[in-house]
Amino acid sequence: MSRRSGILEFAVLGLLRESPMHGYELRKRLNTSLGVFRAFSYGTLYPCLKTLVANGWLIEEGSAHDDALAAPLAGRRAKIVYRLTAEGKEHFEELLSQTGPDAYEDEHFAARFAFFGQTSRDVRMRVLEGRRSRLEERLEKMRASLARTRERLDDYTLELQRHGMESVEREVRWLNELIESERAGRDLKGSASGGSAQQDTTTGATGGLPRPGETPRTDTPGDTAT
Repeated sequence: MSRRSGILEFAVLGLLRESPMHGYELRKRLNTSLGVFRAFSYGTLYPCLKTLVANGWLIEEGSAHDDALAAPLAGRRAKIVYRLTAEGKEHFEELLSQTGPDAYEDEHFAARFAFFGQTSRDVRMRVLEGRRSRLEERLEKMRASLARTRERLDDYTLELQRHGMESVEREVRWLNELIESERAGRDLKGSASGGSAQQDTTTGATGGLPRPGETPRTDTPGDTAT
């Protein structure tokens, strides 16, 4: 399984943990709530869903509302609703607890952060600190590279490299603020919270991605229409 498909499976399981959904609704949530997935098409999503069903992590159900409407209309198919199984929930919780190097990479970190509302505080801390260390290493390499090549770069290339460094520096500052809040026992709204994150049903329950201007987003192509 590729890293990218693994991220998609993680996100699908996380969204379906909130509530069952049919494919169109699920893709919409992936694109709007988790913007890192806006390039995924139905041609990518449905094979992923079939794999999760085959693994026993999801089950397919017909929508009761659609069944009632479809009965008198010959040839009309009811929409398939995907529901998380007990095994799927257990598997997702296992994935949430993982804090290996993949969790610090750009796309995977964005997906993990989006589900911080369902993640325990100690795991959140390990992921945030790992991400910060990864970016600090990246920043050090960028600075060293710029120092070696500064004299050979034209003004526009030099400005582009500076922009990249500033983006990484901005995300490191943002991570420092998050880590400080976690250590102080505060959630993103600044109030005290317990040792385990609670699902926020008023804001989509996914924790949200980094807000624009606070940390750079992974570059992905525009939405693919299918």
